[in-house]
Amino acid sequence: MEKLTPRQSLILKLIIREYSESPKKSGIGSARLLDKYDLGVSSATVRNEMAELTKLGMLQQPHTSAGRVPTEEGYRYFVNKLVHDDDLTIDEERTVSHQFHQARMQVDQWSRLAASVLARHTQNAAIVTSLHSEEARFKHLELISTRGRQVLVVLVLQGGNVKQQMLMLSEPVDQVRLSRAATRLTELCADLTARDIEALPLPDDRLEEEVIQIVSDVMFESNATSSGRIYRDGLENLLNNPTSSNTADVRQTLQVITERSFLDDFLSQTLTPNIGSVQVLVAGEGDWHELANNSLVISRYGIDNLATGALGVLGPTHMQYGRAIGIVRYVSDMLTNMVNEMYGEEE
Repeated sequence: MEKLTPRQSLILKLIIREYSESPKKSGIGSARLLDKYDLGVSSATVRNEMAELTKLGMLQQPHTSAGRVPTEEGYRYFVNKLVHDDDLTIDEERTVSHQFHQARMQVDQWSRLAASVLARHTQNAAIVTSLHSEEARFKHLELISTRGRQVLVVLVLQGGNVKQQMLMLSEPVDQVRLSRAATRLTELCADLTARDIEALPLPDDRLEEEVIQIVSDVMFESNATSSGRIYRDGLENLLNNPTSSNTADVRQTLQVITERSFLDDFLSQTLTPNIGSVQVLVAGEGDWHELANNSLVISRYGIDNLATGALGVLGPTHMQYGRAIGIVRYVSDMLTNMVNEMYGEEE
């Protein structure tokens, strides 16, 4: 990626800013920049620099009489060299922090709330995966009598993931006995994986044998969905974007990001293992043609070797990157702090 001069960098940055705030097919002209910004140079100088940026592949001209619009290469240069986080305002930080503070004891609500916050503050689509471990580990078990021989098995995994399963026992069992069995099995299985539990000697107690079998099955099933539950919000923003002229392209994007297999594959191949690191993928980075008309700002949150998740914002290539990077980083850091507060002692 060729290095631009300071003046070229400034002009590219201003064109991208103007275009993201008010995308127009006709593009951004030199007159618009000079009217709005004190560049200290002549109109001819700005036009020459824009022409040079076009030669370098950073800008393009829709037609002869039009202004310039950023190219994918231009956006990538901007993201890699020029963009800065747009921090939330104090009021926005206070509001978001309060929302997460209210949900701090409801781990199963964190991902849903994060998706809502990201979509609302960027007016783009948001994707968040719940906390999950590469291999599920047992944390706690509850057995709740419902009616007759039916028992609700509530399994809590390390990282806060909660699994519920109905179990039909061979004979009715009262709540006192169920609670005692749950306590014994919690002590027996603490911090074990599904394979560890499967290798344990079968309990002499018939009730505990039935429960431990269903616990093992549920944990193996949890391992199969390695990226955790996926929450989406703001998908309608992609359709409602006034610059989305090609409805077919937008619908294709919506289709692929609602497919579990695509997102699992995409995240496993693109997401850095570094907690809190924010990545920007412009136009699918040329590898993911399904996202060729969109950019994605993503980050990983949580605690390494315990439980992690991913979150991101998906929008058009002319999205306001500074804003998206700022809110993704803020929410990622907040979730990581909450995970540390609740589970840090288990590292």
